[in-house]
Amino acid sequence: MNMKKTTSLLLAALAALFTLPTAACGGEEEKLCSYDISATYSAEERTLTGTVTFDYFNDTGSEISDLKFNLWGNAYREGATYSPVSRESQSAAYYDGTNYGGMEITSVEGCSAWEVCGEDENILSVALPASVFPDERASVTISYTLTLAKVNHRTGVTEENCVNLGNFYPVLCAYTGEGFVQTPYYPTGDPFVSECADYKVTFTLPENYIAATSGKETSRTAAEGKIIVSYSLENARDFAAVLSDGFSTESVRTGDTTITVYYTGDQAPAKVGEVAAASLEYFSEKFGEYAYPTLSVAMTSLSVSGMEYPALVMIDDDLDTSDAVYTTVHETAHQWWYAMVGSDQVRAAWQDEGLAEYSTLCFFESNPVYGFTRTAMLDAATRAYRAYYSVYSQIFGEADTTMTRSLDQFAGDYEYANIAYNKALIMFDALRSAMGDDRFFGALRNYFERCKFTLAGEEHLIAALDEKYDVEGMIDGFLSGKTII
Repeated sequence: MNMKKTTSLLLAALAALFTLPTAACGGEEEKLCSYDISATYSAEERTLTGTVTFDYFNDTGSEISDLKFNLWGNAYREGATYSPVSRESQSAAYYDGTNYGGMEITSVEGCSAWEVCGEDENILSVALPASVFPDERASVTISYTLTLAKVNHRTGVTEENCVNLGNFYPVLCAYTGEGFVQTPYYPTGDPFVSECADYKVTFTLPENYIAATSGKETSRTAAEGKIIVSYSLENARDFAAVLSDGFSTESVRTGDTTITVYYTGDQAPAKVGEVAAASLEYFSEKFGEYAYPTLSVAMTSLSVSGMEYPALVMIDDDLDTSDAVYTTVHETAHQWWYAMVGSDQVRAAWQDEGLAEYSTLCFFESNPVYGFTRTAMLDAATRAYRAYYSVYSQIFGEADTTMTRSLDQFAGDYEYANIAYNKALIMFDALRSAMGDDRFFGALRNYFERCKFTLAGEEHLIAALDEKYDVEGMIDGFLSGKTII
């Protein structure tokens, strides 16, 4: 996610006044779970009615008797404990006043019992008819209705009538040695932790709608005023889409990847497509090959600058060209640091956000034609971080500068952005300066190669860096808050 627009407003306003246990990285390619999703969108009712046939492969090494699914769409319901939209973003998000949506589970087949539970009705618990042992499979079919709020956010109908479908289906919770990870939809940051799976997704849409999706189109039919379009995506952490009856498209091809920009107004689709292609090529060369056959760039309304999903990024359609270029590069970098190499975005947000932000710096450093420089970006991050430290120290008596903490431990978007983005960028630049370019980028290539398609812990990234050069103590100084900037 890119919070540049939000944090700039917050800075002006303020001026005026656990590591996740994971499976080991690398090794042989593992068998995957799969989702087969069929969903129908009703524009009149603002609903997506769907079924998910989920094929579970037990690679946990443990006996599994029930499955836990995240119901991210239920965070938009009235009465939710945690709002999906932060306090700072409420006015930008709810363009028609506060309103609500929600995710209703209507049935689950292939189970002995099911219930909606969790701290904030955010979990679907499915009891299996029989235990599934390691390397065995089980299948369940979940029927649901997602009601969409009118909101400029990851999931909702936007001010410009785009339909943002992030996290639009029940998603299996990531599994650790302690069981399935169950996390509420915290309003700050990206509260999602998921593992890779294969996807087949079919949308039934009004005939005038165009869909930007994470997948490659495999079939299309039309009948009775509807279109039925199917997509596939392999080895992906998530699947997302943006629908609109006003989309135009521009496509560009780089290598084996087709990049398509979806836009509705007078944005700069050619420029956005150009920089998406250039950054995808740069990151592929710098870190490792992009894994997917397509990349969709959807220009849509958001209360933040951008949001990432595998093979799809959402870019706020209200950005000027310069900010749209910057955000596109940042969200494309997330294809490496989040989509392909996963991490715990809830408890170690610096790991993917910091790497995406620093990768953005590296791209612009190598492509000065876009007007961003390493010096200017580093100076801006340093100034912003020091301003945060000064303001929080004055208001609260101290500023928490620790980097490894849960999203619910941040006071809000302003603190989160300065720790997960700005301080992390400063840290990675300091590491690069200490290690030298060859060691630093070699370490990131090793990290990518060993950990792609897995959930990598902080320890995996630290180990990749430390084996090239003794930087563990330096990293600990930043993460613990001991290092003074």
